[in-house]
Amino acid sequence: MSRKGTFTSNNTRTTTTERKKSQPQPGKRARRRQSHRRSPVPLILLLVGGAVIILGAVFVLNQQGSSSSSATQAASTNQAGQYAFQVGQPGPDTQAPAIRLASTDGKLFDLAAMRGKTVLLYFQEGIDCQPCWDQMNDIQSHWSAFQALHIDQMVSITSDPLSALQQKVHDEGFTIPVLSDPDLAVSQAYTANQYGMMGTSRDGHTFILVGPDGTIKWRADYGGAPKYTMDVPVPNLLADIGAGMTGK
Repeated sequence: MSRKGTFTSNNTRTTTTERKKSQPQPGKRARRRQSHRRSPVPLILLLVGGAVIILGAVFVLNQQGSSSSSATQAASTNQAGQYAFQVGQPGPDTQAPAIRLASTDGKLFDLAAMRGKTVLLYFQEGIDCQPCWDQMNDIQSHWSAFQALHIDQMVSITSDPLSALQQKVHDEGFTIPVLSDPDLAVSQAYTANQYGMMGTSRDGHTFILVGPDGTIKWRADYGGAPKYTMDVPVPNLLADIGAGMTGK
């Protein structure tokens, strides 16, 4: 009986000791509570630090964007006037003559129907003037830059037959409408046939900007003597238009 009692007592002591070991000490419980209390602080610091870094990056990017925009504007200003042009008649601040011509898009283009929109007219030599078509291709490729100047529509005008122009437009993949002026009636009304190397039988290289009210806002006849410029780089063309619209 005494052995059983001793066995039972020892077993009880062992179990009690194990429970004591398994139970966390008061000091440990306090340290764990403190650890839980302190853990959000580093997280908050990380979040705040990350937000500061992000805001700093946004500020730097905005500053760089502003500097880039200023540099672009300065470059555009410097590019204006690098290609000499004349200003024929009718010139700025005069009413644009009527235009009703067949277009390669299968419609009849009527300038009067474009009231309320800004239209860029491009008079050019025609089918055999590859630099003229290169010019139009460059404009089409950078059309968004012209839209940034609030230009809504562009049409090109030449004296070639409509069927030949439709084939050319199809072959080149142009979406800009080309108007056929076979008897030069419109070209003569704008005196656009006075600035080409082919005499008065064809147009030269003339751009005319017609405003929403139907008046001419800007004009440049690049194709005149002595250089007969037939292809103006788009940045220079945009700079000239911008300078003309602002009166600079």
